Amino acid sequence: MTDIPFLSLAIWIPILGGLLVLASGPDRNAWMARMVALLTAIFGLAVSLPLYFRFDTATAAMQFVELRSWIIEFNINYHLGVDGLSVWFVLLNSFITLLVVIAGWQVIQSRVAQYMAAFLIMSGLMNGIFAALDGVLFYVFFEASLIPLYLVIGVWGGPGRVHAAIKFFLFTLAGSLPMLLALLYLYSVTGSFEILDWHRAALSMTEQSLIFFAFLAAFGVKVPMWPVHTWLPDAHVEAPTGGSVVLAAIALKLGAYGFVRFSLPVAPDAAMAYAPLVIALSLIAVVYIGFVALVQADMKKLVAYSSISHMGFVTLGFFMLNPLGVEGALIQMISHGFVSAAMFLCIGVLYERMHSRQIADYGGVVNTMPKFAAFFMLFAMANCGLPATSGFVGEFTVILGAVQYNFWIGLLAATTLILGAAYTLWMYKRVVFGAVANEQVAQLADIGAREFFFLAVLAACVLAMGVYPFPFTEVMHTSVTELLRHVYTGKLL
Repeated sequence: MTDIPFLSLAIWIPILGGLLVLASGPDRNAWMARMVALLTAIFGLAVSLPLYFRFDTATAAMQFVELRSWIIEFNINYHLGVDGLSVWFVLLNSFITLLVVIAGWQVIQSRVAQYMAAFLIMSGLMNGIFAALDGVLFYVFFEASLIPLYLVIGVWGGPGRVHAAIKFFLFTLAGSLPMLLALLYLYSVTGSFEILDWHRAALSMTEQSLIFFAFLAAFGVKVPMWPVHTWLPDAHVEAPTGGSVVLAAIALKLGAYGFVRFSLPVAPDAAMAYAPLVIALSLIAVVYIGFVALVQADMKKLVAYSSISHMGFVTLGFFMLNPLGVEGALIQMISHGFVSAAMFLCIGVLYERMHSRQIADYGGVVNTMPKFAAFFMLFAMANCGLPATSGFVGEFTVILGAVQYNFWIGLLAATTLILGAAYTLWMYKRVVFGAVANEQVAQLADIGAREFFFLAVLAACVLAMGVYPFPFTEVMHTSVTELLRHVYTGKLL
């Protein structure tokens, strides 16, 4: 037990701050709503930082544990804790929330309090997902996090926002229902909702297989894996910039996190048996979706398909079940959080000025926005996996793990470096370089201090992780080793 409940603070400060922002009232108090949201986001990040600085990298045990009874009749507890697999995602979520509040500072002019509150409440709920060690608590946070994101897309999104929001909600909710059945079955077997108890449950191969596919339905939709990925491009295109940033940087990580917290340790023998299936689906996402991204005319849609391809790398790394693959996938998740957030913020900067995401409407942006073009170039290169950027570290590590697993799978996975460069740089070239052919582009103003700040912070993160990834890898190494030991030990009856 820890003296200071850092995890509870990371969960409830954003939620309570969001409720306080809601109480600020109508848009005439928008300045107050923004200030309260900013202070809440800063405080939320501040209470998350000790999770890293006080983290013991020598143990795979849960740390910062909090345990209190919740529903005694069913042995349901308010049980929180993090290990090397989850601690970085609490930090990433709190960090991205602060950037989203800053990014939406001047952009959102209607229902400001509701907009800021939605992101703060969503941040607290997502921290709850990463910290929950009780199955019911996890499920409550997992499902509740859908609501703020659904509202963000449906209220502040584009012309097709209602269709996109409903599609997003139905896909993810339908995927979660088999998971709920799996959680209830595990409770009937173990008499406990403790996730760590489920890791020790002895299950037959049939039981493990059914549980594995139930989790695959929930987490595969959330990642999203091919072929249940179709909700993501629609959601990204219609979502406001902040919604796209949180969706790509955090929400997609919830599904990937579910695989390492539930699928692999609860059903290890089934995970090993069905790993080739997941690897095949992941390779389709990496290669096929990369080609789909090549033909997109909408910048947001292109980056959305790019996200599907990059998250395919994550599931590929997990199910090769070797240390390089799993650690590379976790690094890729963190890197994708930085890079995808930066890409969507860059597109948002252009959209605020031109009100268009069509690549054909641009050209020659470097002539009028040189500072922006420099940042955009860095993030585009990171999206391609350029060495010395965070995008390279995760992808290269997963490719090494893939070659160790099977040379031909490694070769196929490596095509993402070529495809990623093709669609990202092709977009960048058409948007940024060339002569200024559009009169609107000729009148564009370069980024201001607020935009420079959030792009510079993300640029520093992308470069720091690319040049010196050790602070990220040292935290997860012991937990990954223990996870794989657990998987290979097996628990068949």
